[in-house]
Amino acid sequence: MMSNYKHIKLLIWVLLPLLGACTAPWNNPYLDTERLDNTMYSSFSSRPKHLDPARSYSSNEWTFIQSVYETPLQYHYLKRPYSLIPGVLERMPQVHYYNEKGDEIPASNRQSAASSEYILQIKPEVMYQNHPAFVARNLILSDDELSKINHLSDFSHVATRELVASDFVHQIKRLANPKLHSPIFSLMSEMIVGLEGLNKELKNAKGKLDLTQYQISGVKVLDKYRYSIKVKGVQEQFLYWLAMPFFTAVPPEADQFYAQQGLIDKNIVLDWYPVGTGPFQLTVNNPNKEMILEKNPNFHDEYYPSTGQASDVDNNLLIDQAKKLPFLNKVHFLLEKETAPYWNKFLQGYYDQSGISSDNFDQAIEVKAKGKTILAPRMRDKNIRLLTSDSTSVYYTAFNMLDSTVGGYTERSKLLRQAISIAINEEEYISIFRNGRGTAAHGPIPTGIFGATEDYNPFVYDEINKRKDISQAKSLLAQAGYQDGVDPVTNKPLVLYFDTTSTGADDQPRLDWIRKQFKKIDIQLVIRASSYNRLQDKMSKGQTQLFELGWNADYPDPENFLFLLYGKNSKVETGGENGANYQNARYDALFEKMKNMPNSAERQLIIDKMVAILREDAPWVWGFIPKSYGLYHQWLTNSKPHAMARNTLKYLRINPEMRDKFRTEYNQVVWWPLVILVLMLIGLIYRFRRS
Repeated sequence: MMSNYKHIKLLIWVLLPLLGACTAPWNNPYLDTERLDNTMYSSFSSRPKHLDPARSYSSNEWTFIQSVYETPLQYHYLKRPYSLIPGVLERMPQVHYYNEKGDEIPASNRQSAASSEYILQIKPEVMYQNHPAFVARNLILSDDELSKINHLSDFSHVATRELVASDFVHQIKRLANPKLHSPIFSLMSEMIVGLEGLNKELKNAKGKLDLTQYQISGVKVLDKYRYSIKVKGVQEQFLYWLAMPFFTAVPPEADQFYAQQGLIDKNIVLDWYPVGTGPFQLTVNNPNKEMILEKNPNFHDEYYPSTGQASDVDNNLLIDQAKKLPFLNKVHFLLEKETAPYWNKFLQGYYDQSGISSDNFDQAIEVKAKGKTILAPRMRDKNIRLLTSDSTSVYYTAFNMLDSTVGGYTERSKLLRQAISIAINEEEYISIFRNGRGTAAHGPIPTGIFGATEDYNPFVYDEINKRKDISQAKSLLAQAGYQDGVDPVTNKPLVLYFDTTSTGADDQPRLDWIRKQFKKIDIQLVIRASSYNRLQDKMSKGQTQLFELGWNADYPDPENFLFLLYGKNSKVETGGENGANYQNARYDALFEKMKNMPNSAERQLIIDKMVAILREDAPWVWGFIPKSYGLYHQWLTNSKPHAMARNTLKYLRINPEMRDKFRTEYNQVVWWPLVILVLMLIGLIYRFRRS
């Protein structure tokens, strides 16, 4: 009897934890005490290299930077097309225009201005996050004190102070600091008066740099809350730069604090520990595991937008209008190098949103007639939402216009490029290699950017969705002198060379498809694999024929795309972004006229003329505009894809109770086979003891 009692007792002790699985998931990667926290869970795949706003120029870094820092301007979260609104400014900047004599001229005559001055007024009573840099004793630490510091959190004394105009001026000076190697210094030195001069002065400076002791002629502190920036001529796109992290505020105390060698030796630097006035502060930076943003307790009053698009009402995006931001207490990013574990955790409810990789597309999406996509039933059954949006990017194949075969501006070379443009079936490419996620481009400007048109390229299409037949491409090829793809000079098939950085085994099907497109018009294509640096070197020397590139908007203005084909930006001649080395005097003249115009019917008319020139000259095979797909769990609300802004975490809201219920429901262990196994094991033990 005692032996049976022991067996029953053992059985109870084994079954109790299994029965407990009915309420608590066993695979939760987070602490059980965090189940109902107001925390959003996301991930990152590679370590952010720079968190210093003067040095960072990467979208994955800007997610963190623009959550910690605030920029003078920002993008309206809901409105489309994308529009600028004040960020930490009281109002939009006032702009004054001056002639060569320094006399102010009216805005209506601004095209003749020699310089423009932006007056920026920041909001009062905006406070920084608590930080040791604002404690005077921490700015000059002894070696003994430094030896006891290993992390920023080791400082026991922290403080805050008010944001002032001079902090913004200090950051602009930092762009000229030769030790920081700001990626936009070269461009900004062509715009901001005095920036290049300051850079030369700093290069000659001895010892540690104290930027407070240097001045920049074009950037002035007007008073506690106002400062001015003078730019050369008229720079209509400069406002967009004021929404980028380069123009945020960095307090001089932060530079002084982080300049201490003892902290530098332990990687306690601004590039690792940012300090700002934004809605969140970075409290954990462990790129081998996790990064955590927590709500900044000193964040000033900012409110969810009260207006948007008509569809925002139907999509419940205005429920929180005029409520104080941010809604989240914490955003927890975990390192995920592979897409498979991220995807599985998303389905289990451990990540709140997810993109869709090619490997997971068929699990998440069903493709209906005419390419229409809908959520797969397994997604709908979990109340997961699909949100799509057009990106502000364009991918294209460029011809080197300096090449003796595919380049030039003769009728012959133009017809050759047009024939190739017809042959490369972008719709087929999107269907095969992008799961239908994209639209064929008819020019260089993506949908959603002012200047984009809804018409079609008449040199490639007969109608908006009807590409010209391949027989028409062959006809153009014959008119160009390449009957049946034969080069009349060699009497052999025409051979062209295509440079690409796609070199892996996974890229082979796509490269085979590209060869097939040229074979349709009897052209032999030789694909040359290159590293990115090698391709850039070949482009800079004009040693390419055809190559593929992409461009993502720095700001939502047509100038940021049309400049890619501006003659003075030729890669070979000036090192610019015009990799095709395209030069057309009519196009260039229209570009110079259009560049600094405000959006208007007149500007659109000029853009239409420019696009018409490009379509005929065909310096690019226009490629495609990607479409972004995102999946969102029902407990994550206020989600709206935004291609330009990186400060959108403050608008999101989490329902932790709903999430916890989902996790419990979809992460139950199927425990009854284990119980049977345990019972069988006990039975065997019992029989063994009886024998």
